[in-house]
Amino acid sequence: MATRPFWETKRLEQMTVREWESLCDGCGLCCLVRFEDEESGEVIPTRVHCRLFDSATCRCSDYANRKQHVPDCIKLTPHNIDALEWMPRSCAYRRLHEGRPLPSWHPLITGDPESVHAAGVSIRGQTFSEAELEDPEDAIDYTAWDLMEDKGDL
Repeated sequence: MATRPFWETKRLEQMTVREWESLCDGCGLCCLVRFEDEESGEVIPTRVHCRLFDSATCRCSDYANRKQHVPDCIKLTPHNIDALEWMPRSCAYRRLHEGRPLPSWHPLITGDPESVHAAGVSIRGQTFSEAELEDPEDAIDYTAWDLMEDKGDL
């Protein structure tokens, strides 16, 4: 009899750190610079990524120390996902929190870390670093609603 994978049998808050971290599909969408409209509360994504984001690997270049370099970096936990409405609908953390399954392209399903890129879900090759901007506020000139479209289960 086959056993079911951990993400189907455990609640998010029951996962080990290793299991929790493995849910990240490497899309990079959470590393985009965003703005919040003060009047509407709407979160506006841009085509600009955090200066620590490695656009070739779609991973943080200094994940263990990111909060030291980027104090406003948000650490995802099972307890704050509900409050992070800006998280992409394709995100495994959000999907599992909402009771939805992992998408067919997720690396935990395919066994291939490149599957997220092959499915066209990641931001690989579609963004540039905030370090390239003269003024960080200029990122608003590069809005990217298309990057946040639900790519769900392609």
